[in-house]
Amino acid sequence: MKNFVAEPLSLALRDLQQQGMLHDLPAQLDFDRPRQVEHGHLASNIALLLAKGAGKKPRDLAQAILDALPASPWIERVEIAGPGFLNFFLLPAGFQEAIAQVCAAGANFGRQDLGAGQRLHLEFVSANPTGPLHVGHGRGAAYGASLAEILRFCGYEVFCEYYVNDAGRQMDILAASVYLRYLEAAGEDLPWPFPQSAYRGDYVREIAAGLLAREGVAWLPAALDMPDLAAIADGDTAVDTLIAYLKAALGSEGYLRLHAAGLQEILSDIRADLAEFGVHYQNWYSEASLMQGGAVERAVERLQAGGYCYVADGAIWFRSTDFGDDKDRVLRRENGAYTYFASDVAYHFEKTERGFQRLIDMWGADHHGYIPRVRASMQALGADASSLEVLLVQFAILYRGSEKVSMSTRAGEFVTLRQLREEVGNDAARFFYVLRRADQHLDFDLELATKHSEENPVFYIQYAHARVHSLRRQASERGLSLPPAVVDLTTLTDPRELELADLLWRFPEQVASAARDREPHQIAFYLKDLAASFHTYYNATRILVEDEATRWARLTLADAVAQVLRNGLGLLGVGAPEQM
Repeated sequence: MKNFVAEPLSLALRDLQQQGMLHDLPAQLDFDRPRQVEHGHLASNIALLLAKGAGKKPRDLAQAILDALPASPWIERVEIAGPGFLNFFLLPAGFQEAIAQVCAAGANFGRQDLGAGQRLHLEFVSANPTGPLHVGHGRGAAYGASLAEILRFCGYEVFCEYYVNDAGRQMDILAASVYLRYLEAAGEDLPWPFPQSAYRGDYVREIAAGLLAREGVAWLPAALDMPDLAAIADGDTAVDTLIAYLKAALGSEGYLRLHAAGLQEILSDIRADLAEFGVHYQNWYSEASLMQGGAVERAVERLQAGGYCYVADGAIWFRSTDFGDDKDRVLRRENGAYTYFASDVAYHFEKTERGFQRLIDMWGADHHGYIPRVRASMQALGADASSLEVLLVQFAILYRGSEKVSMSTRAGEFVTLRQLREEVGNDAARFFYVLRRADQHLDFDLELATKHSEENPVFYIQYAHARVHSLRRQASERGLSLPPAVVDLTTLTDPRELELADLLWRFPEQVASAARDREPHQIAFYLKDLAASFHTYYNATRILVEDEATRWARLTLADAVAQVLRNGLGLLGVGAPEQM
């Protein structure tokens, strides 16, 4: 729609420039949409922007622009408003053209080249493989997958990656937890209570049962002289003592098998869970591979060579305060072990070495403090720190009635993403997760997500799509002819029809805005508006009338609405059923 106005407006401005009335013209013309149609369909403030350079009052320049405007088959009239705004009123032909373009473009309507030629790395979810994904992780999964589709639709080359935190203390705690459950599965009684700091979910028992089936009782003798954890009051210290004991008692090979038992089982479950949720990655990147391949060591050495590190109390520190961080950060502890931050440094630098022009990380909102330190390390390593964009995601909060459900992974008292999907379905889960800005808290309403009424937004949108297909089935059952390849749309002049067409025009703009702002919820809100407008039209208008020309035009409008609903739902990973 904006092109219908931009073209004649550009011609008018160039005409005034040739007359010497204007000098430098803007590279592009921007338009606003008035809130009330009485003020026009589009508005431009170009006269206010150019008035000073032209040495004219804005309203006088606006009149000159209006006088220079060539005739257009799309514009009914132009009015000058306020201090010099130009308000454009379009003819029905412009809205009818929107319907024709939707039908011609089909699944590609709304597709654009906003990010053409740009390689973008998108990392999201990346939950520690210490337990199944819970409903909090689901929000990041839905957000990331939807954003990836929106960006691809806008021409970006998006590479999705899951960073597997398979190294470090949390994985050692999981291994120790699995071993204790292994002993229980083999009939051994623990001489002390199960450590509070260990992982206690039922999934650990399942992993241990599989481990016992594979390894047999070969590891039971290691339990004979286990340390007395009951004598250690601190829970974390007790678990660390157990980990050190297991590494010595099982040997490096045995401990690696124990370590891998939990990692492989949980990671396999996470992969399957996300795939079933419609979330897919081009790569699963192992943190352990950074360590084993020497990438972490090389990154730290490079920082040292650049003079960005110092040694204090036997540890290697990064001078992140030189780059605006609130304090310096440890890269390698006094015991020689590299920190998680050192892995992050190596990983982000490695991303830039792979040639990605922009890095988008999705982190939990509690990780906002990590942003300055990671950007500081990139800058120190010679990478473009501004290429890193971090999107913060608040966990979704699940309620059953008025009771908040616990999400403690170690205690095992949590609702998994799989359980949520089984209860409300993939479509409702994907849609509800992106109904709010990702950095805002989201209360997930289970009752609303399963309602078959207009209160449930995903049902309401899908029902609009199904209604269109119902119209075609009704027409077929009544022996009415369906629209031919080319339809005369000039009969569509009802305000409700023009409102629907106007909404169709807005879809490409909404997609571009959602991509630029990294906000899939903009698509969700747009679809709600489009569905509501169609339901209003459907309830007030007979579509399957006897007059063929009118029926064909109205069915074509309905088809265009269904196409845009389908395109938008597809970007959010939500299905568009033909029957409900």
